[in-house]
Amino acid sequence: MKNRLSTAFACACVASFSLADDTAMSASQLAARLNALQQDGNSHVRLKMEIHAAARESLQLQIKQRRTSSGTDIVYQILWPKERAGESVLLRKSPGDAARGTLFVPPNTLRAIEPAQLKEPLFGSDLCYADVIDNFFAWDQQAIVGSEVVDRTTCQILESRPGRGERSPYAVVRSWIDTRRLVPLRIEKYSSAGKLMRRIETTRVVSDDGRHLPANLTVTSPQRASSTEIDGSRLRRGVAYTDRDFTPEGLKELATPRAGAD
Repeated sequence: MKNRLSTAFACACVASFSLADDTAMSASQLAARLNALQQDGNSHVRLKMEIHAAARESLQLQIKQRRTSSGTDIVYQILWPKERAGESVLLRKSPGDAARGTLFVPPNTLRAIEPAQLKEPLFGSDLCYADVIDNFFAWDQQAIVGSEVVDRTTCQILESRPGRGERSPYAVVRSWIDTRRLVPLRIEKYSSAGKLMRRIETTRVVSDDGRHLPANLTVTSPQRASSTEIDGSRLRRGVAYTDRDFTPEGLKELATPRAGAD
């Protein structure tokens, strides 16, 4: 099945669907539904990333991911431009553990990504590694701290904080959630000192088969004189992966995954 989709922000690739009465949900209920939508099994995404910095850059990427309650494995790979094709990032995270990963630069350079390096930018964009692997909707501490209109939509502001067993470079994440469609229209991420580190705005939402998907995102950071626009392309669910796809050696392969059973 094919749908329009952004990354993700991290992410992460948040899918959602309409529900009849979401306005009365508690913070824990809202976070639990968003968390469940994150854990959508195997998928493959194509997207375009425009980095607006001193030197503007356009990238086309593919994302291989498997997300379940037992852990998350994600691979980002540059398909274009030709001179950067094959650059790849593998990130892996299990509940309660810090994320780790591997960076591959053709032809043979492999570098480990340790937890302390999760703040580093993804392919020079305004996203960092933590933005695409963290699932803050699964964090223990969730609270609704207000409401605000975003793009003519009244949103509940969900505040997420990592619990004692969760490791993240962010101390607080606030999400402006359209509770009718279960789509985050804005996300702000803060350091332990209360400094705004990153803002992610959903600029277009699409609907397919009753699901609502963030199709375009703009990412900014006060620490950088740049912004990144993400234009979603195609999502395929139920694709077939092997364990090798999520290994350092598997990063050296740019093959598109085979379709699997939905």
